[in-house]
Amino acid sequence: MHINVCKCVFFLVTLAVVATAERRNVIFIVADDLRTSLGCYGDALVKSPNIDQLASKSQVFLNAYVQQAVCAPSRTSMLTGRRPDTTRLYDFNSYWRAHAGNYTTMPQYFKSQGYFSMSVGKVFHPGIASNHTDDYPYSWSIPAYHPASYRFEKKKMCKGEDGRLHANLLCAVNVTEQPGGTLPDLESTDEAVRLLKSRANHDTPFFLAVGFHKPHIPFRIPQEYLSLYPLEKMSLAPDPDVPELLPHVAYNPWMDVRKRDDVQRLNISFPYGPIPKDFQLRIRQHYYAAVSYMDAQVGRLLSALDDLSLSDSTVVVFTSDHGWSLGEHGEWAKYSNFDVTTRVPLIMFVPGLTAAPSWWGESTFPFIDVLNQLDYSFMNGKVIRNTVELVDVFVTVSRLAGLKAPQRCPDVSFQVELCTEGRNLAHTFLHREEGKNTELIAFSQYPRPADTPQVNSDLPDLKDIRVMGYSLRNWDYRYTLWLGFNPKTFQVNLSDVHAGELYMLADDPGEDTNVYSEYDHHGIMRKMTSLPQNVSLWTRMKLQFQYLAAGMKTSGAKV
Repeated sequence: MHINVCKCVFFLVTLAVVATAERRNVIFIVADDLRTSLGCYGDALVKSPNIDQLASKSQVFLNAYVQQAVCAPSRTSMLTGRRPDTTRLYDFNSYWRAHAGNYTTMPQYFKSQGYFSMSVGKVFHPGIASNHTDDYPYSWSIPAYHPASYRFEKKKMCKGEDGRLHANLLCAVNVTEQPGGTLPDLESTDEAVRLLKSRANHDTPFFLAVGFHKPHIPFRIPQEYLSLYPLEKMSLAPDPDVPELLPHVAYNPWMDVRKRDDVQRLNISFPYGPIPKDFQLRIRQHYYAAVSYMDAQVGRLLSALDDLSLSDSTVVVFTSDHGWSLGEHGEWAKYSNFDVTTRVPLIMFVPGLTAAPSWWGESTFPFIDVLNQLDYSFMNGKVIRNTVELVDVFVTVSRLAGLKAPQRCPDVSFQVELCTEGRNLAHTFLHREEGKNTELIAFSQYPRPADTPQVNSDLPDLKDIRVMGYSLRNWDYRYTLWLGFNPKTFQVNLSDVHAGELYMLADDPGEDTNVYSEYDHHGIMRKMTSLPQNVSLWTRMKLQFQYLAAGMKTSGAKV
């Protein structure tokens, strides 16, 4: 009893310290293409014990949404705290500092405040989108690290049934037979642990970003992880068909999946498929296995914090750049506005605030080997059910680490280097969530080259974008408008409505029944277009969302 009282008193004291200006280290972990297929998010099939353990000592945001469901735009948005219409990045082919504005990034802000900032793996999207340097030296104290084995990721590394090597989608491998006897995420974890060791005895706080490549395709993963998911225990998506009332412009034809050698051999018709059911099961099996493999690397990284006595001084953030469709709506990959691609994990551990310190003889993050230890169970530390966005991460993590939070951006902020378009969620760690808040909205978008599926519908270049789908999601429903877009001026024509979607989530949590046509939208559109010219599209859409909600309540619609 005496020990428990001491723990409680110290926990309250630590909470007060964290709420002030003490600076904490930060480990920022971002997965690639990870939807909320984790045990801590209610997926009973997946085996993710290390992330679940993290969640048990963290604050877990159950409804966190990305701003665009594709790598470069989402990562740039999250790391700058600005929406894609501000970064003006919708593809992979421009660098925001030259193309839109000289915006300060999250690691850059920490670096400017005296932190030693480091990048391992895929944090920024490599290439033009981060100036071929991962935004070094702006964002990082040392050049970013990329695993050498990643250069083999898209090559013919997968042994087929014919015994030959192919560039397959399904690519479970014997790691010892791979070049260097390793894989990218294994290398990244090794490097991240090495960097932690190098900073363990420094007085300077650190910001370490670690980007894992999995579960992104191809599923080049250690073959032993497949044993966790026997095919006979796998099931198809509950809604594997393309919804009848889905606008053609909303559909993604998953071209990157189609290009893989093993998928090409299936001779699937464009654009709607479908993929044969037996192959669907194998895709789902490999995706889940990739999640468990990535979870093991997270476990290795977090257990290193214990080994180096850093757990009590380090904020840990875990998230993903977007989700991935596993056959829902007849779709695969990302490239849409549906929940399966825009909803992601968001988990934040703050020592002394979300969990008591580990000084009393037990580790905070003991490694769990999922391949040999199946007996584990965790309860989430604290759950936030209300809607949040990844643009909220920059400002929130800054405050939780002990820095001054960046100010809210003005409605138009192209000339402002440091500000945020997100909300500071730090208060949610200190106050109990009071029921559902339907006023909180997540704002996502996706570009298309035409009203019907094209070979470049998934990832059109900026010059080819003709339609932009703006999607707003709150607790009760998702509302999407597909509007005419001018790629030369970045302007949206609010009176040029190509299609609409409305999903009532109480009765339709899978977003399978589009009821947009059941409501009169003309009055709402008139209100939106009548707003002053200096009002941003985000503000216009938010007001329209509120008008729609008020209209539905008046009509007695179930929300």
